[in-house]
Amino acid sequence: MKYSIRKKMNTSFDEARERVIDALQKEGFGILTEIDVKATLKKKINVDFDNYIILGACNPSNAFKALNAEIEIGLMLPCNVIVYQQNNEIYVSAILPSAAMGIIENELLKKIAANIEQKLSKVIKNL
Repeated sequence: MKYSIRKKMNTSFDEARERVIDALQKEGFGILTEIDVKATLKKKINVDFDNYIILGACNPSNAFKALNAEIEIGLMLPCNVIVYQQNNEIYVSAILPSAAMGIIENELLKKIAANIEQKLSKVIKNL
């Protein structure tokens, strides 16, 4: 099952991160969390890893609708977007809300997920 939207970036890692955050903001998403996986792995278990960040993106109005449609949907929020380096190439990937929320049998939630997915697809496409 496909669960993400991915795009290769022809920029530096730091520039890709900035461009992703900008693009998310233009589509109404804020960043609730930012996890630097590389730094965390180095600090916690002293291993080296390529650049990798996880951005917890949230569109407040859609999050509110989702919470009203399904109170425990918070288990699957926010929408994760990752920027990572692999073999000296930079990638951006976003979760497909339809895949993540598809396990819940709630027709209203499926419509909300489709709306969020459309916005995330636009973000990735326009990078």
